[in-house]
Amino acid sequence: MVSLLTRPETLEVDLEKSAVIVVDMQNAFASRGGLLDLAGNDISGAGAVVRVIRSVLQAARERSVQVVYLQTGYKPDLSNGGGERSPNPRKETALCLMRARPELEGKLLVEGTWDFAIVDELTPQPGDIVVLKTRYSGFAGTTLDAVLRVRDIRYLFFAGIATNVCVESTLRDAYFHEYWPILVTDATLQAGPPAAQHATIFNVESFFGWTLEADGLLGSLRGPARH
Repeated sequence: MVSLLTRPETLEVDLEKSAVIVVDMQNAFASRGGLLDLAGNDISGAGAVVRVIRSVLQAARERSVQVVYLQTGYKPDLSNGGGERSPNPRKETALCLMRARPELEGKLLVEGTWDFAIVDELTPQPGDIVVLKTRYSGFAGTTLDAVLRVRDIRYLFFAGIATNVCVESTLRDAYFHEYWPILVTDATLQAGPPAAQHATIFNVESFFGWTLEADGLLGSLRGPARH
């Protein structure tokens, strides 16, 4: 066990039962010309987030901490996006934008497209796990819970974009599934104004888990392994 200087209080974590959950670090959310950028969101902080996540993943792999990528994507016919009875097509940004702008049809978060792909700087490595999802939460209709439980993983470090949407949705579900969620604050970026980032941090620290900055996690990952 390692003692992390998390907020609102210190947390004891077993790194051998931990995973880094990388949420939607795709061109759609982290690159100019991607979905969030086209939708008018400020993604100027995405480059810094990519660099922080890359450092965390390198240290996690060296410490044999499991890395799990969540990747949002729809089939070309959008059949897994939700039909008329689903609210998803009425709220999810890619589906709404493709409906409003016909020239973007089939180009946003569709499997096999540039928008769908994970950014080059964070390409999954051998041993990493990629879980595809079609809703904000990585637990909704996916194998994520089974992937974690079969490996006896209990502690989850969250990074990715967008903090207040898919990251927070997955983190909340992790809490409900009895995992210990920890948000790495400088490894995330919100969709919307800075207040959205602050709101998620408040929610996590107050109700759903713990937070820390990447340096605090890196110090533990790079420290001596305990047996």
